[in-house]
Amino acid sequence: MGLSPASAIYRGTIRHRRYAPTAHAFSYPMFMMYIDLAELPELFSGRWFWSVDRRNLAEFRRTDFHGQPEVDLAESVRRTVAQSCGSRPMGPIRLLTHLRYFGYSFNPVSFYYCFDADGETLHSVLAEITNTPWRERRAYVLPARQAERHESALRWQFNKDFHVSPFLPMDLRYDWRFQTPGESLRVHMDVADTEQRQFDATLVLDRAPVTAGNLAWALLRFPLLTLKILWSIHWQALLIYFKRNPVYDHPEPKKDLP
Repeated sequence: MGLSPASAIYRGTIRHRRYAPTAHAFSYPMFMMYIDLAELPELFSGRWFWSVDRRNLAEFRRTDFHGQPEVDLAESVRRTVAQSCGSRPMGPIRLLTHLRYFGYSFNPVSFYYCFDADGETLHSVLAEITNTPWRERRAYVLPARQAERHESALRWQFNKDFHVSPFLPMDLRYDWRFQTPGESLRVHMDVADTEQRQFDATLVLDRAPVTAGNLAWALLRFPLLTLKILWSIHWQALLIYFKRNPVYDHPEPKKDLP
């Protein structure tokens, strides 16, 4: 795997803020795995409680992620990016995600950072969202060449086309900002209508190496992380509902979404 693996553990917080029609906000501590897919076969080698496609307390399972399970995950991501923007990323594919913990998998969003051949220049981001409770997936391909520069981040703006929350309508616009992962990692997502911001989400994480101690810390600090995420989504939804926010029905899914 080399002396300086690109894979890491990112630790920090996720914050959600709802602005209208009734304000609501929360934040939770969390960690996410950042996996260079080329390093995956050796990443958890010799780790007692971590494995790839084998039952364990923490497991990377191919079927939990993008594309057809019989296709290599990195290749599947490259194909989707190339089909969407006409340019194939030739460098590393690095995935920011939650693994399967204690047998349970749930990822509200996974980010695939796709690099050029130099391994440093960001080619694109593939953001794959899973909605709750429908468990539908939508992959957004964000080419770096189409991004605006916003301080140290890349910024993309586009219309919403996928039902994520029953408390947000479809006629909204996204404003997403990503920093290239380094010692810290930031993702910020605004959701607005034509008049005002409706919602935002901010992910603020700091990098730690993949060591035995840090992997043990992750399981001890967050032993049921994916179940906690799902429970938190439902709990916060209940609080939002009791604040008398309107509920929007799930529209008919569009057949041509990736």
